[in-house]
Amino acid sequence: MLNVVDLPTFGMPTTPAFTLFVGLPSSARLAGSSFFFGAISERRDCRIMLSLHSAAISFAPTAPLRSPAATAASNVRMETVADLEALAKECNPVIGFYDPLGLTKGDGFAGWGEEETIGFLRQAEIKHGRVAMAGFVGFCVGTNGIHFPWNLANGISYESIAAAGSAPAQWDALPTNAKLQILGFIGLLEILSESTYALEQSGMKHYMKGGKPGAYPSLKAIPWPHPVPLDFFDPFGLQKNMSPEKKAKGLVAEINNGRLAMLGMMAFVAESKVPGSVPVLKGLIPAYSGEVMAPFSASDSSLPFVGDMLSWVAPF
Repeated sequence: MLNVVDLPTFGMPTTPAFTLFVGLPSSARLAGSSFFFGAISERRDCRIMLSLHSAAISFAPTAPLRSPAATAASNVRMETVADLEALAKECNPVIGFYDPLGLTKGDGFAGWGEEETIGFLRQAEIKHGRVAMAGFVGFCVGTNGIHFPWNLANGISYESIAAAGSAPAQWDALPTNAKLQILGFIGLLEILSESTYALEQSGMKHYMKGGKPGAYPSLKAIPWPHPVPLDFFDPFGLQKNMSPEKKAKGLVAEINNGRLAMLGMMAFVAESKVPGSVPVLKGLIPAYSGEVMAPFSASDSSLPFVGDMLSWVAPF
């Protein structure tokens, strides 16, 4: 279809009908006027022809208008392998970009495409790094017997939990209801981080659809039945006034610290299950005889399927 806005206006008014009409030769305009209206003045012919053209164009299909938000969303740039290579140099100039399994090459895995796969991997690394940093501190605090002075529940004190031994053993010593509350809260945080609705309330997008990996939506922006006073990420607004350069430097530090914390957590777990497997930690980490990958233990056998899980034996 002819787009009237692309025709030259020759300095004349830029209404669609006039622009289309003045683009025709004088002979065509005169022939059209004679065909439809006979011997009438050319001036009147122009007015009538303009009216007819306006009526026709008003029923012609047009391209839908795009809001600024839609235009901005379509221009969102996701990370590529080149971005990862540049970030890797900032994180560790010696090792640089390291992808021995080729996870970021081609269409990635699960048929997501390169950029979606990179978004998934970046989010996974940042999230696991943050959890590992918190877990590393918690492991050190728990193993050294540091605890709150009050009771966790009626008849159950934090002191009795700390006396269970290593950090995994302390988790096993928690009451079943306490474990369910912790896992339920973690599940809620996970749902919010993946929810398109929650992200949109903060003006964000999903990390696989143009969003920023590691970004967490504001809890205060979600219309809860009860107002939430603080956000989960940066609750006191300490990063609000940071310069982009300082934020970029902090991101590199977070990635490096997260990677180190993940290695540290694996070392703690290995030493607790196989004493002496990490020579530098020998004698520092209490031994643990339970199953580190099981969220529930024998004390939680009242829950559905827990008994079956505990009785299962690997076939090899």
